[in-house]
Amino acid sequence: MVELDQLKQELASYRDPLQELRDSLDISNKEKRIEELEREMEAPDFWNDAALAQEKTKRLKSLKDDVATCGALFSQYDDIETLIEMGYEEEDEELAAEARAEFEDFLGKLDAIRIKTLLSGEYDKCNAILKLNAGAGGTESCDWASMLYRMYTRWAEKKGFTVEELDFLDGDEAGIKSVTFQVNGENAYGYLKSEKGVHRLVRISPFNAQGKRQTSFVSLDVMPDIEEDVDVEIKEEDLRIDTYRSSGAGGQHINKTSSAIRITHQPTGIVVQCQNERSQHQNKEKAMQMLKAKLFLLKQEANAEKLSDIRGEVTEIGWGNQIRSYVMQPYTMVKDTRTGAETGNVDAVMDGDIDLFINAYLKWKSVGGQEA
Repeated sequence: MVELDQLKQELASYRDPLQELRDSLDISNKEKRIEELEREMEAPDFWNDAALAQEKTKRLKSLKDDVATCGALFSQYDDIETLIEMGYEEEDEELAAEARAEFEDFLGKLDAIRIKTLLSGEYDKCNAILKLNAGAGGTESCDWASMLYRMYTRWAEKKGFTVEELDFLDGDEAGIKSVTFQVNGENAYGYLKSEKGVHRLVRISPFNAQGKRQTSFVSLDVMPDIEEDVDVEIKEEDLRIDTYRSSGAGGQHINKTSSAIRITHQPTGIVVQCQNERSQHQNKEKAMQMLKAKLFLLKQEANAEKLSDIRGEVTEIGWGNQIRSYVMQPYTMVKDTRTGAETGNVDAVMDGDIDLFINAYLKWKSVGGQEA
């Protein structure tokens, strides 16, 4: 059977890459480390240091997930081989079709694991803090910011991640002027760092009475939520700390006391703010954590070009600076200007299906892709 012959040949070509992936994930050593951690957890004094115990428990789960995922991939490979052999024996075209479907599923899972191996940056495993800022364009840009906010929250939900809103500023008539939110989940920053930059929308605006096409821009800044106390010196005299009331329209954004905090680091111009913690003290702590993380990243960068790239506020939110364009009329297309990745299914993208662009970016960076 021609289909089975071709499928058998295609599957065989993945035997060595599959083993190479197992080696790159260091599965043998991870299995040993799992045994060590499980023995440590059996000790009666394991939970005496709660913070350390939680860290080890989290590490154990991550190791087990990697081992289980890799093991499942090998099992699926063997199952496909079995289906192919059964197809030969029974000369059953339905089995051939089933084997092909399993093979396509196998390829998708293999690619996902390969992508995960690219997340080797120092902070890739951290949670991510994102800030969306509407550009010039009034209500249309504010509406675009709210659409992107929904897109990222939908993506996070599909990943099993959680989203925590930190700061929110409503648009004057509709949408969002700015929103800062945290995405919590393994490798959240590693994935979402690809989204940092200016996002461009082209559509017939519902806010334009003439029904003309309009272009809007929103910038996205992304930073890791670095939990440890990073080595950054911040002088008190360099900070301007303002308190303010939430400017939300009510509901979940209402804030009856002036507990929101805005911190400006005057030497760099970096501004961070937080309003959704329970007290002014907690908002200040979270804002200072964000500021330290930003300053630490700036400290790590060796040249001015990378420095300005990290400070998303420096980039003009307008023409020529976009990383991605979303076109809704007269045709539909989403295209990344860095990697060339594109799709015509705008609705799926706006519903959170952005892995195409994230994965393309990670592959592009792994082979030396440079930001424009």
